[in-house]
Amino acid sequence: MNLENYFPILLFILVGIGVGVVPQVLGRVLAPHKPDTAKLSPYECGFEAFEDARMKFDVRYYLVAILFILFDLETAFFFPWGVAMRDLGWQGFVTMLVFIVEFIVGFWYIWKKGALDWE
Repeated sequence: MNLENYFPILLFILVGIGVGVVPQVLGRVLAPHKPDTAKLSPYECGFEAFEDARMKFDVRYYLVAILFILFDLETAFFFPWGVAMRDLGWQGFVTMLVFIVEFIVGFWYIWKKGALDWE
């Protein structure tokens, strides 16, 4: 058994650990650490971060997150379609037009239902 065959794997693991750990260590050592009330305030979630984890909060957070994931995944289909447009021909074009119409109808539906309104 020759250990030279395992050197690329060991090197890959070391580089991966280095890419993951070195920036964190450098950020911790070099960056200033001065928390104040603005930095410790609620961020995008609407409630205090250091309270009881079992407290009730608005279900609209879930709704917005699910809609974001849904439309993010749908828009992710546009890039490969645009790249392969010439290879797909008219059948691919019509298929994507149907997809875009479904996308627009779904967006219009959630807009009319008020899922995007935030009060």
